[in-house]
Amino acid sequence: MANNIEIKDLLDAGVHFGHLTRRWDPNMAPYIYMERNGIHIINLYKTAAKIEETSEALKKIAASGRKILFVATKKQAKEIVADKAEKANMPYITERWPGGMLTNFVTIRKAIKKMQTIDRMKQDGRFDTLSKKEKLQTDRLRAKLDKNLGSIADMTRLPGALFVVDIKREHIAIKEAQKLNIPIFAMVDTNSDPRQVDYLIPANDDASKSIDKIVGYVSDAIIEGLSERKAGKDAQNEGDDSKDAKAKAPKKKAAPKAEKAPKAEPAKAKVAASEEEE
Repeated sequence: MANNIEIKDLLDAGVHFGHLTRRWDPNMAPYIYMERNGIHIINLYKTAAKIEETSEALKKIAASGRKILFVATKKQAKEIVADKAEKANMPYITERWPGGMLTNFVTIRKAIKKMQTIDRMKQDGRFDTLSKKEKLQTDRLRAKLDKNLGSIADMTRLPGALFVVDIKREHIAIKEAQKLNIPIFAMVDTNSDPRQVDYLIPANDDASKSIDKIVGYVSDAIIEGLSERKAGKDAQNEGDDSKDAKAKAPKKKAAPKAEKAPKAEPAKAKVAASEEEE
């Protein structure tokens, strides 16, 4: 993974641009290289190292079969995150964060099931029996649910991790994940407190080019983890098939045993027989 991270690429994407110096968080000091024209410049060598560390951890989570929930509701990140998450086959939230999304997950699942029930009604014809007004209300409800929860419809249990763009904006999601001890991965700018997350990538979280570059590295690592999981399953299935084939194979019949020659009669018996004949 480290060989794929070029400092020049990060530089060209503007990953190094932080916030105004007056808006900085002192806990980000270890990741700041210098100050230029009133703006903090992020140390890209540390960013590259953190990308590698974060990607490796996310790859392991993906390989274990758990979901990674992407969270980014800011305008410049929405489409990028949705696209990268879909490619990695992971759930994402790019609209308003639904309160209790994690801490009250049972209720969220009920809303998703409501959406799926409406879909079934349309398939089996029950939807056509509704009045015009009921149809309109049902369609509006379906559209609202799909907008807010459609991207997490396949998430049947709590995610194994969160990947967040802009932890200040997504502070509610961060708090919920902390309550449930869900690992938090995030792009962290110079105005944010890195202590709130488990794995940080110090980077510009405002520019679309920067977001695209960082989330691209992350999604590639997740795809790699999923590929490893699939390869492992395929190998296991092949092993199981070969075992079954061996078990079903007809067993070779044992060669018939040679008949034993009759035992010779004892000498005494022969003498007795000859005496009788006389």
